[in-house]
Amino acid sequence: MGAGVMKKGGGGGRRGGGRRRGGGRSAAMSEINITPFVDVMLVLLIIFMVAAPLLTVGVPLELPKTAAQAVPTEQEEPLTISLQADGTVSIMNTATSQDELVTRLQAIAAERQDNKIFLRADGTIPYERVVQVMGALNNAGFSAITLVTDGGGPTMTGQQAVNN
Repeated sequence: MGAGVMKKGGGGGRRGGGRRRGGGRSAAMSEINITPFVDVMLVLLIIFMVAAPLLTVGVPLELPKTAAQAVPTEQEEPLTISLQADGTVSIMNTATSQDELVTRLQAIAAERQDNKIFLRADGTIPYERVVQVMGALNNAGFSAITLVTDGGGPTMTGQQAVNN
């Protein structure tokens, strides 16, 4: 079972006396050594495991805290709209003008299986502005809108919610 180097023999079964062909050099090993391949794959696996959590939507917001439970994870990356405190609207990480928001979303949704939209809004934005964006999305045909918040906020009983 061990891999080794085979010597080329010469002289048809004679021992000693004759000169060997090839000057006694070893033949090339014909077995594939997969150890370097496994090493590279393990390094790539570790890199992707470390980098995957960093690939979330990167628009920094101060989300309001609520006692709501986390939404189950999806197979497809959710389409996320972010409303920043300065009034900027972003689809995923790309800033978009308010006039182009619905048009871009419809073009993106045509290529997706799921039309669920996650709406992230900075906690300092007036409620009226958030509802206006939700109304525009609903009017454009997006009825599955999920509001994104941070956990651990107050409950209706006055106690702090447990952050999952």
